[in-house]
Amino acid sequence: MAVDITIPSPGESITEVSLSGWLKDSGTYVEKDELLAEIESDKATLELRAPAAGTLQIATQKGDGIKVGAVVASIDTSAAKPAGTAAPAAGVGAVAPAGTPSGAKVSGVAKKVAAEKGVDTASIAGSGPSGRVMKDDVLAATSKSGAATETKPTPAAAPAKAAAVAAPSGTRGVRREKMTKLRQKIAERLVHAQHTAAMLTTFNECDMTEVMRLRAEHKESFEKQHGVGLGFMSFFVKAATSALRKYPRVNAYIAGTGAEMEIEYHDYADIAVAVGTDKGLVVPVLRNAETLSFAGVEGAIKDFAVRAKDGKLTVDEMTGGTFTISNGGVYGSLMSTPILNPPQSAILGMHAIKKRAVEDPKNPGQVALRPMMYLALSYDHRIIDGAEAVGFLVHIKDMIEKPERLLLA
Repeated sequence: MAVDITIPSPGESITEVSLSGWLKDSGTYVEKDELLAEIESDKATLELRAPAAGTLQIATQKGDGIKVGAVVASIDTSAAKPAGTAAPAAGVGAVAPAGTPSGAKVSGVAKKVAAEKGVDTASIAGSGPSGRVMKDDVLAATSKSGAATETKPTPAAAPAKAAAVAAPSGTRGVRREKMTKLRQKIAERLVHAQHTAAMLTTFNECDMTEVMRLRAEHKESFEKQHGVGLGFMSFFVKAATSALRKYPRVNAYIAGTGAEMEIEYHDYADIAVAVGTDKGLVVPVLRNAETLSFAGVEGAIKDFAVRAKDGKLTVDEMTGGTFTISNGGVYGSLMSTPILNPPQSAILGMHAIKKRAVEDPKNPGQVALRPMMYLALSYDHRIIDGAEAVGFLVHIKDMIEKPERLLLA
Protein backbone atom coordinates (compact mmCIF):
# COMPACT_ATOMS: atom_id res chain seq x y z
CA MET A 1 0.00 0.00 0.00
CA ALA A 2 1.31 3.45 -0.91
CA VAL A 3 0.71 6.51 1.30
CA ASP A 4 1.06 9.86 -0.50
CA ILE A 5 3.10 12.71 0.97
CA THR A 6 1.51 16.03 0.03
CA ILE A 7 2.50 19.65 0.58
CA PRO A 8 0.61 20.94 3.65
CA SER A 9 -0.84 24.47 3.76
CA PRO A 10 1.32 26.90 5.76
CA GLY A 11 -1.55 29.39 5.91
CA GLU A 12 -4.87 30.44 4.42
CA SER A 13 -3.46 32.83 1.80
CA ILE A 14 -0.46 30.72 0.70
CA THR A 15 -0.80 28.61 -2.47
CA GLU A 16 2.83 27.85 -3.38
CA VAL A 17 5.95 26.78 -1.47
CA SER A 18 9.58 25.90 -2.11
CA LEU A 19 11.10 22.47 -1.51
CA SER A 20 14.80 22.84 -0.75
CA GLY A 21 15.69 19.15 -0.96
CA TRP A 22 15.21 15.82 0.76
CA LEU A 23 17.09 14.60 3.80
CA LYS A 24 16.49 10.97 2.76
CA ASP A 25 17.19 9.25 -0.57
CA SER A 26 14.52 7.64 -2.69
CA GLY A 27 14.27 3.93 -1.85
CA THR A 28 15.34 4.47 1.77
CA TYR A 29 13.32 2.88 4.54
CA VAL A 30 11.93 5.55 6.91
CA GLU A 31 10.08 5.41 10.19
CA LYS A 32 6.79 7.15 10.93
CA ASP A 33 7.22 10.86 11.86
CA GLU A 34 10.85 10.85 10.67
CA LEU A 35 11.93 14.23 9.26
CA LEU A 36 12.15 14.01 5.46
CA ALA A 37 12.42 17.59 4.18
CA GLU A 38 11.62 21.22 4.88
CA ILE A 39 9.29 23.39 2.83
CA GLU A 40 9.43 27.16 2.87
CA SER A 41 6.81 29.78 2.05
CA ASP A 42 7.04 33.55 2.09
CA LYS A 43 5.87 33.57 5.70
CA ALA A 44 6.93 30.34 7.40
CA THR A 45 9.06 27.20 7.23
CA LEU A 46 7.43 23.82 7.87
CA GLU A 47 8.81 20.33 8.40
CA LEU A 48 7.70 17.49 6.14
CA ARG A 49 7.55 14.25 8.12
CA ALA A 50 6.81 10.65 7.18
CA PRO A 51 3.09 9.85 7.65
CA ALA A 52 3.89 6.15 7.97
CA ALA A 53 6.80 3.71 8.07
CA GLY A 54 8.00 2.20 4.81
CA THR A 55 10.12 2.79 1.72
CA LEU A 56 10.30 6.37 0.50
CA GLN A 57 9.63 7.01 -3.19
CA ILE A 58 10.41 10.62 -4.18
CA ALA A 59 8.42 12.17 -7.05
CA THR A 60 9.64 15.78 -6.86
CA GLN A 61 13.27 16.36 -5.92
CA LYS A 62 13.21 20.11 -5.22
CA GLY A 63 12.07 23.39 -6.68
CA ASP A 64 10.02 26.57 -6.32
CA GLY A 65 6.37 27.17 -7.06
CA ILE A 66 5.14 23.79 -5.84
CA LYS A 67 1.39 23.95 -5.27
CA VAL A 68 -0.06 23.32 -1.81
CA GLY A 69 -1.64 19.84 -1.85
CA ALA A 70 0.69 18.52 -4.56
CA VAL A 71 1.99 14.95 -4.13
CA VAL A 72 5.79 15.10 -3.85
CA ALA A 73 6.52 11.58 -2.63
CA SER A 74 4.93 8.39 -1.36
CA ILE A 75 5.71 5.67 1.13
CA ASP A 76 5.33 1.97 0.36
CA THR A 77 4.06 0.66 3.69
CA SER A 78 4.18 -2.96 2.50
CA ALA A 79 7.97 -2.88 2.32
CA ALA A 80 9.74 -4.83 5.03
CA LYS A 81 12.08 -3.03 7.37
CA PRO A 82 15.72 -3.90 6.53
CA ALA A 83 17.47 -5.98 9.14
CA GLY A 84 19.69 -3.98 11.47
CA THR A 85 17.97 -0.65 10.75
CA ALA A 86 17.83 1.41 13.91
CA ALA A 87 14.81 3.56 14.67
CA PRO A 88 15.37 7.32 14.64
CA ALA A 89 15.96 9.11 17.92
CA ALA A 90 12.84 10.38 19.66
CA GLY A 91 12.03 14.05 19.54
CA VAL A 92 12.28 16.71 16.89
CA GLY A 93 15.17 16.51 14.43
CA ALA A 94 17.30 13.81 12.87
CA VAL A 95 19.35 11.05 14.45
CA ALA A 96 22.71 12.25 15.68
CA PRO A 97 25.41 11.03 13.29
CA ALA A 98 28.28 8.82 14.37
CA GLY A 99 30.79 10.69 16.45
CA THR A 100 28.27 13.09 17.94
CA PRO A 101 28.53 13.25 21.75
CA SER A 102 26.15 10.90 23.57
CA GLY A 103 22.69 12.47 23.97
CA ALA A 104 23.38 15.31 21.54
CA LYS A 105 21.02 15.73 18.58
CA VAL A 106 21.43 17.30 15.17
CA SER A 107 18.57 19.06 13.39
CA GLY A 108 17.61 17.75 9.97
CA VAL A 109 18.78 20.89 8.19
CA ALA A 110 22.04 20.95 10.15
CA LYS A 111 22.72 17.33 9.24
CA LYS A 112 22.15 18.07 5.54
CA VAL A 113 24.42 21.14 5.61
CA ALA A 114 27.11 19.20 7.50
CA ALA A 115 27.04 16.47 4.84
CA GLU A 116 27.33 19.02 2.02
CA LYS A 117 30.20 20.88 3.72
CA GLY A 118 31.99 17.75 4.90
CA VAL A 119 31.84 18.85 8.54
CA ASP A 120 32.00 16.36 11.41
CA THR A 121 29.35 17.35 13.98
CA ALA A 122 31.14 15.46 16.76
CA SER A 123 33.22 18.49 17.75
CA ILE A 124 30.43 21.05 17.36
CA ALA A 125 28.82 22.48 20.48
CA GLY A 126 25.10 22.82 19.81
CA SER A 127 23.32 26.09 20.63
CA GLY A 128 19.80 24.69 20.36
CA PRO A 129 17.61 23.20 23.10
CA SER A 130 19.36 20.47 25.11
CA GLY A 131 22.58 21.12 23.18
CA ARG A 132 21.02 20.35 19.81
CA VAL A 133 23.29 21.17 16.86
CA MET A 134 21.59 23.73 14.62
CA LYS A 135 22.29 24.94 11.07
CA ASP A 136 24.06 28.09 12.35
CA ASP A 137 26.41 25.93 14.47
CA VAL A 138 27.48 23.97 11.37
CA LEU A 139 27.98 27.13 9.30
CA ALA A 140 30.05 28.70 12.09
CA ALA A 141 32.23 25.58 12.29
CA THR A 142 32.63 25.63 8.50
CA SER A 143 33.85 29.24 8.48
CA LYS A 144 36.34 28.53 11.30
CA SER A 145 37.65 25.47 9.46
CA GLY A 146 38.04 27.46 6.27
CA ALA A 147 39.95 30.19 8.04
CA ALA A 148 42.28 27.68 9.69
CA THR A 149 43.15 25.84 6.48
CA GLU A 150 43.53 28.85 4.23
CA THR A 151 47.05 28.92 2.81
CA LYS A 152 49.04 32.08 3.16
CA PRO A 153 50.71 33.59 0.09
CA THR A 154 54.41 32.82 -0.16
CA PRO A 155 56.47 35.99 0.21
CA ALA A 156 58.70 36.93 -2.72
CA ALA A 157 62.39 36.04 -2.43
CA ALA A 158 63.43 39.66 -2.94
CA PRO A 159 61.58 42.85 -3.85
CA ALA A 160 61.94 43.97 -7.44
CA LYS A 161 64.02 47.07 -8.01
CA ALA A 162 61.33 48.71 -10.08
CA ALA A 163 58.26 49.84 -8.22
CA ALA A 164 55.30 47.56 -8.85
CA VAL A 165 51.75 47.31 -7.59
CA ALA A 166 51.50 44.56 -4.98
CA ALA A 167 49.05 41.78 -5.75
CA PRO A 168 46.15 41.47 -3.28
CA SER A 169 47.00 39.05 -0.48
CA GLY A 170 43.50 38.55 0.90
CA THR A 171 40.79 36.23 -0.37
CA ARG A 172 38.60 37.55 -3.18
CA GLY A 173 35.89 34.91 -3.27
CA VAL A 174 32.40 35.74 -4.51
CA ARG A 175 29.32 33.69 -3.84
CA ARG A 176 25.61 33.96 -4.48
CA GLU A 177 22.76 32.51 -2.50
CA LYS A 178 19.17 32.35 -3.63
CA MET A 179 16.91 34.57 -1.52
CA THR A 180 14.49 32.62 0.62
CA LYS A 181 10.77 33.07 0.11
CA LEU A 182 10.59 34.86 3.45
CA ARG A 183 13.37 37.31 2.48
CA GLN A 184 11.74 37.90 -0.93
CA LYS A 185 8.43 38.70 0.74
CA ILE A 186 10.10 41.04 3.23
CA ALA A 187 11.77 42.89 0.37
CA GLU A 188 8.50 43.23 -1.54
CA ARG A 189 6.59 44.52 1.49
CA LEU A 190 9.23 47.08 2.44
CA VAL A 191 9.43 48.50 -1.08
CA HIS A 192 5.64 48.48 -1.31
CA ALA A 193 5.41 50.43 1.96
CA GLN A 194 7.78 53.13 0.68
CA HIS A 195 6.01 53.42 -2.68
CA THR A 196 2.42 53.53 -1.44
CA ALA A 197 2.50 55.43 1.87
CA ALA A 198 3.33 59.08 2.55
CA MET A 199 5.83 57.96 5.17
CA LEU A 200 7.30 60.44 7.62
CA THR A 201 9.28 59.99 10.85
CA THR A 202 9.20 62.13 13.98
CA PHE A 203 11.70 61.79 16.85
CA ASN A 204 11.82 62.40 20.58
CA GLU A 205 13.88 61.19 23.49
CA CYS A 206 12.92 59.86 26.89
CA ASP A 207 14.68 59.62 30.23
CA MET A 208 14.86 55.94 31.27
CA THR A 209 15.88 56.67 34.88
CA GLU A 210 12.60 55.71 36.56
CA VAL A 211 11.93 52.64 34.43
CA MET A 212 15.47 51.39 35.08
CA ARG A 213 15.04 52.03 38.81
CA LEU A 214 11.75 50.11 38.93
CA ARG A 215 13.20 47.29 36.88
CA ALA A 216 16.27 46.94 39.11
CA GLU A 217 14.16 47.12 42.27
CA HIS A 218 11.59 44.49 41.25
CA LYS A 219 13.42 42.36 38.68
CA GLU A 220 14.33 39.52 41.03
CA SER A 221 10.93 39.22 42.73
CA PHE A 222 9.15 39.56 39.38
CA GLU A 223 11.10 36.66 37.89
CA LYS A 224 10.51 34.47 40.97
CA GLN A 225 6.78 35.16 40.88
CA HIS A 226 6.15 34.93 37.14
CA GLY A 227 9.02 32.80 35.84
CA VAL A 228 10.07 35.40 33.27
CA GLY A 229 12.41 38.41 33.36
CA LEU A 230 11.15 41.98 33.50
CA GLY A 231 12.37 43.78 30.39
CA PHE A 232 11.84 47.23 28.89
CA MET A 233 9.49 46.04 26.15
CA SER A 234 6.57 45.49 28.52
CA PHE A 235 6.75 49.14 29.64
CA PHE A 236 6.66 50.34 26.03
CA VAL A 237 3.85 47.96 25.05
CA LYS A 238 1.69 49.23 27.93
CA ALA A 239 2.59 52.84 27.10
CA ALA A 240 1.73 52.24 23.45
CA THR A 241 -1.69 50.76 24.23
CA SER A 242 -2.48 53.86 26.30
CA ALA A 243 -1.32 56.18 23.50
CA LEU A 244 -3.29 54.23 20.88
CA ARG A 245 -6.49 54.76 22.86
CA LYS A 246 -5.79 58.50 22.95
CA TYR A 247 -4.82 58.71 19.25
CA PRO A 248 -7.00 56.06 17.51
CA ARG A 249 -5.91 56.94 13.96
CA VAL A 250 -2.39 55.72 14.78
CA ASN A 251 -4.08 52.34 15.32
CA ALA A 252 -6.12 52.50 12.09
CA TYR A 253 -5.75 51.32 8.48
CA ILE A 254 -6.51 52.92 5.13
CA ALA A 255 -8.93 50.65 3.27
CA GLY A 256 -9.78 50.95 -0.42
CA THR A 257 -8.36 53.25 -3.09
CA GLY A 258 -9.29 56.50 -4.80
CA ALA A 259 -12.81 57.70 -4.11
CA GLU A 260 -13.50 54.47 -2.19
CA MET A 261 -10.89 55.18 0.50
CA GLU A 262 -12.04 54.60 4.07
CA ILE A 263 -10.40 54.66 7.50
CA GLU A 264 -10.75 51.38 9.36
CA TYR A 265 -10.57 51.97 13.12
CA HIS A 266 -9.81 49.25 15.66
CA ASP A 267 -11.11 49.18 19.24
CA TYR A 268 -8.32 46.77 20.20
CA ALA A 269 -4.54 46.97 20.11
CA ASP A 270 -2.87 44.03 18.35
CA ILE A 271 0.76 45.01 18.73
CA ALA A 272 3.33 43.33 16.47
CA VAL A 273 6.77 42.96 18.02
CA ALA A 274 9.69 42.78 15.58
CA VAL A 275 11.93 39.74 16.19
CA GLY A 276 15.15 39.15 14.24
CA THR A 277 16.00 35.64 13.01
CA ASP A 278 18.72 34.23 10.74
CA LYS A 279 16.15 34.08 7.92
CA GLY A 280 14.90 37.64 8.33
CA LEU A 281 12.68 39.85 10.44
CA VAL A 282 9.38 38.42 11.64
CA VAL A 283 6.66 40.28 13.53
CA PRO A 284 4.55 38.03 15.78
CA VAL A 285 1.48 39.77 17.20
CA LEU A 286 0.41 40.33 20.81
CA ARG A 287 -3.37 40.02 20.48
CA ASN A 288 -5.39 42.47 22.61
CA ALA A 289 -2.20 43.82 24.17
CA GLU A 290 -4.30 46.33 26.12
CA THR A 291 -5.59 43.45 28.29
CA LEU A 292 -2.16 41.91 29.03
CA SER A 293 -0.27 42.38 32.28
CA PHE A 294 3.47 43.08 32.38
CA ALA A 295 4.05 39.36 33.01
CA GLY A 296 1.72 38.47 30.14
CA VAL A 297 3.63 40.70 27.74
CA GLU A 298 7.06 39.44 28.81
CA GLY A 299 5.98 35.79 28.72
CA ALA A 300 4.50 36.10 25.23
CA ILE A 301 7.57 37.91 23.86
CA LYS A 302 9.93 35.29 25.31
CA ASP A 303 7.84 32.52 23.74
CA PHE A 304 7.85 34.33 20.38
CA ALA A 305 11.64 34.79 20.45
CA VAL A 306 12.32 31.11 21.20
CA ARG A 307 9.93 29.79 18.56
CA ALA A 308 11.03 32.36 15.97
CA LYS A 309 14.62 31.12 16.29
CA ASP A 310 13.45 27.54 15.74
CA GLY A 311 11.12 28.54 12.87
CA LYS A 312 8.05 27.38 14.80
CA LEU A 313 5.89 30.51 14.53
CA THR A 314 2.65 30.04 12.61
CA VAL A 315 1.41 32.33 9.85
CA ASP A 316 -1.62 33.34 11.93
CA GLU A 317 0.68 34.52 14.72
CA MET A 318 2.50 36.87 12.32
CA THR A 319 -0.46 38.52 10.62
CA GLY A 320 -3.12 41.02 11.58
CA GLY A 321 -1.29 43.50 13.83
CA THR A 322 -2.61 47.06 14.10
CA PHE A 323 0.65 48.66 15.31
CA THR A 324 4.32 47.60 15.48
CA ILE A 325 7.16 48.14 17.95
CA SER A 326 10.74 47.55 16.79
CA ASN A 327 13.64 47.54 19.23
CA GLY A 328 16.82 48.24 17.28
CA GLY A 329 18.50 49.10 20.57
CA VAL A 330 19.20 45.44 21.28
CA TYR A 331 21.60 45.56 18.31
CA GLY A 332 23.16 48.85 19.41
CA SER A 333 21.22 51.21 17.12
CA LEU A 334 21.31 54.79 18.40
CA MET A 335 18.71 56.17 15.96
CA SER A 336 16.80 54.91 12.93
CA THR A 337 13.74 55.54 10.76
CA PRO A 338 11.69 52.32 10.90
CA ILE A 339 9.66 51.35 7.83
CA LEU A 340 5.91 50.80 8.06
CA ASN A 341 4.51 47.29 8.23
CA PRO A 342 1.54 47.47 5.76
CA PRO A 343 -1.38 47.88 6.13
CA GLN A 344 -0.49 49.46 9.47
CA SER A 345 -0.21 53.23 9.64
CA ALA A 346 2.58 53.61 12.22
CA ILE A 347 5.56 51.91 13.83
CA LEU A 348 7.46 52.83 17.00
CA GLY A 349 11.25 52.46 17.05
CA MET A 350 13.14 51.95 20.32
CA HIS A 351 16.89 52.45 20.44
CA ALA A 352 19.98 52.00 22.60
CA ILE A 353 20.11 53.60 26.03
CA LYS A 354 23.05 56.01 26.34
CA LYS A 355 23.97 58.34 29.17
CA ARG A 356 23.84 61.95 28.05
CA ALA A 357 24.05 65.34 29.72
CA VAL A 358 20.54 66.82 29.94
CA GLU A 359 18.75 69.35 32.08
CA ASP A 360 17.81 67.85 35.43
CA PRO A 361 13.98 67.97 35.67
CA LYS A 362 14.21 68.11 39.47
CA ASN A 363 16.68 71.02 39.38
CA PRO A 364 15.86 73.31 36.42
CA GLY A 365 18.94 74.99 35.02
CA GLN A 366 21.24 72.21 36.28
CA VAL A 367 22.82 69.60 34.03
CA ALA A 368 22.72 65.91 34.97
CA LEU A 369 23.94 62.69 33.37
CA ARG A 370 20.88 60.59 32.52
CA PRO A 371 20.21 57.29 30.67
CA MET A 372 18.45 58.50 27.54
CA MET A 373 16.77 56.69 24.65
CA TYR A 374 15.84 58.15 21.27
CA LEU A 375 12.33 57.25 20.12
CA ALA A 376 11.16 57.30 16.49
CA LEU A 377 7.63 57.11 15.14
CA SER A 378 7.27 56.48 11.42
CA TYR A 379 3.73 57.11 10.22
CA ASP A 380 1.56 57.39 7.12
CA HIS A 381 0.88 61.10 6.66
CA ARG A 382 -2.21 60.30 4.56
CA ILE A 383 -4.09 59.29 7.70
CA ILE A 384 -2.07 60.70 10.62
CA ASP A 385 -1.39 64.42 10.99
CA GLY A 386 1.95 65.68 12.26
CA ALA A 387 0.37 67.01 15.47
CA GLU A 388 -1.11 63.58 16.20
CA ALA A 389 2.20 61.82 15.59
CA VAL A 390 4.10 64.23 17.84
CA GLY A 391 1.39 63.99 20.51
CA PHE A 392 1.51 60.19 20.37
CA LEU A 393 5.27 60.15 20.87
CA VAL A 394 5.07 62.70 23.71
CA HIS A 395 2.47 60.49 25.40
CA ILE A 396 4.87 57.52 25.19
CA LYS A 397 7.66 59.70 26.60
CA ASP A 398 5.50 60.87 29.53
CA MET A 399 4.46 57.31 30.38
CA ILE A 400 8.04 56.05 30.37
CA GLU A 401 9.49 58.95 32.33
CA LYS A 402 6.75 58.62 34.97
CA PRO A 403 5.85 54.93 34.81
CA GLU A 404 3.37 55.18 37.68
CA ARG A 405 1.04 56.69 35.08
CA LEU A 406 0.85 53.26 33.45
CA LEU A 407 -1.22 52.14 36.46
CA LEU A 408 -3.73 54.92 35.82
CA ALA A 409 -3.86 54.64 32.00
